[in-house]
Amino acid sequence: AYELLRDALDEYDRALQHMPARIVIHKSSHFRDSERKGFLRALDEKGIRAKDFVAITDTDIRLFGDGDYPPKRGTMLSITETEGLLYTRGTVDFYKTYPGAYVPKPLKITVYEQDSSLESLCEEILGLTKMNWNNTQMDGRLPITLECARKIGDIMKYVSPAEKPQVSYSFYM
Repeated sequence: AYELLRDALDEYDRALQHMPARIVIHKSSHFRDSERKGFLRALDEKGIRAKDFVAITDTDIRLFGDGDYPPKRGTMLSITETEGLLYTRGTVDFYKTYPGAYVPKPLKITVYEQDSSLESLCEEILGLTKMNWNNTQMDGRLPITLECARKIGDIMKYVSPAEKPQVSYSFYM
């Protein structure tokens, strides 16, 4: 975790000539303590203080509304200050219906390191679900951060450990 983030930040600095003011790490599984410590060490070394470590996972919990349709896209239920449910798919007011074929499942949002509010983090995640420009769907279930990571991971499994992977995103499109 330490080397991964350190190397990514070094590449960012090389490209833009400065460090980011804030780091948000999205993960599709829970953060292990060793990962958190490694990420925190890399951020501390680079002088980055604003950070949020967010696990975005599946849940079996469903919410039901008063009407015939599922909850609205963007509905967020706060369970604690660091846990909540977020509907990234759901009823859309503009269409006055739910545009999906199945009952939508919310995402479980768990924050492990937090400098932003749960509500702000959920707003960011919701916005990032609409950023896949390779898709005509108006709402993705997962944020582009996880979608891209998954697709790049599918390609990287074919890169030998002896090869230095390309850092430009265009190689993975």
